[in-house]
Amino acid sequence: MTRTLICALLVMGTLLGLAGIDLVLPALPLLAGWPGGDAARAQLVIAAYVAGAMAGMLLFGTLAARFDRRFLLLGAMAAFGILSGMSVLVTDLDVLIALRAGQGLAGSAPAVFAPGIIRRLFDEVGAMRALALLGSIEAIAPGAAPLAGAALIAWAGWQAPFLAITLAALLVLACLTAGLGILPGGRVEKRQGGSYGRLLRDPVFLRYGLSHGGVLGGLLIFVFGAPVTITAGMGGGMGDFVVMQAIGVTLFAITANLAGGLARRFGIERMISIGTAMAFLSGVLLLIFGWTGGGPVWMLSVLFAPMNIGLGLRGPPGFLRAIMAGRGDDDRASALVILFITGISSLGTALLAPFITLGLPALTLAVALVQAVGLAALILLPRLPD
Repeated sequence: MTRTLICALLVMGTLLGLAGIDLVLPALPLLAGWPGGDAARAQLVIAAYVAGAMAGMLLFGTLAARFDRRFLLLGAMAAFGILSGMSVLVTDLDVLIALRAGQGLAGSAPAVFAPGIIRRLFDEVGAMRALALLGSIEAIAPGAAPLAGAALIAWAGWQAPFLAITLAALLVLACLTAGLGILPGGRVEKRQGGSYGRLLRDPVFLRYGLSHGGVLGGLLIFVFGAPVTITAGMGGGMGDFVVMQAIGVTLFAITANLAGGLARRFGIERMISIGTAMAFLSGVLLLIFGWTGGGPVWMLSVLFAPMNIGLGLRGPPGFLRAIMAGRGDDDRASALVILFITGISSLGTALLAPFITLGLPALTLAVALVQAVGLAALILLPRLPD
């Protein structure tokens, strides 16, 4: 029960890191109306947070090799809560942007540390189940958090999301402090030559990290590009996108929470392979659909479904194997996998942007290519020994 509570707190901490983006999104129009502000500068409130989070992932992955990760986690949560509270008090957009960069850096710590801590709290199947729960909540958050943020702002103004994050962060901090003795302690075990460079040169780690980044990155590229494609190129509306997302998230959550039991029965490597193949097949089917003239919008939900199921099947075991492939360098491995996902989805979306007006053919080609990279990494690179 105690381990489950610690896991729940880690999930909550990771969720707060995501809420720093999604809960604040509805406040951007109000921030754009500040003196000297505009829509473009208001977007920097989100961009600064994302940049800080990416820097934080690399930083905490390195610090964990030198300091006790428990105190790094507590310090980061304290800084996250304080910076969130300070954001409530400011009235200058430049100051808020600077605070958001620091907030993003501190808020990245739970995402870096949680997988490694979960691995040590549970056996292999238990860790996969915990990671499945974490992934399910992360999948739901982008849809639910903006609605919650909008409700908070309507009730108490633009400060409300920042205040809610502050109070939640301090609550998690207090609970983690009380349960400090339960958290796996000490520094990450010493390793010869432990570094990001070592992981990036390790073909076994790259097999799991790149395949996971390719599958989830390809899915996110499709999600990011679908609203414009559906509304501008297929004659649909945002309701069609919402339905597609609701179906996809539901299928992912169900299969992710079944992945641990299926992996125990059929084998971890088999589930990773099946999930990756399903995601690639979905990309190919979407590509054929897009390049043969498309069709009714509801077909996107049907063809996108296997990608969500595939991610659910391979997500928890694949992420766990990526951490194991770090050979004790759990936090750096976790940080790099998250950066692979972020980098692939961000770069793919940026490269696609000039061609998004071409509609479904351009979007589906980009998704299929990224899914092919994920499958190729799984096929061509060596696996962990049994």
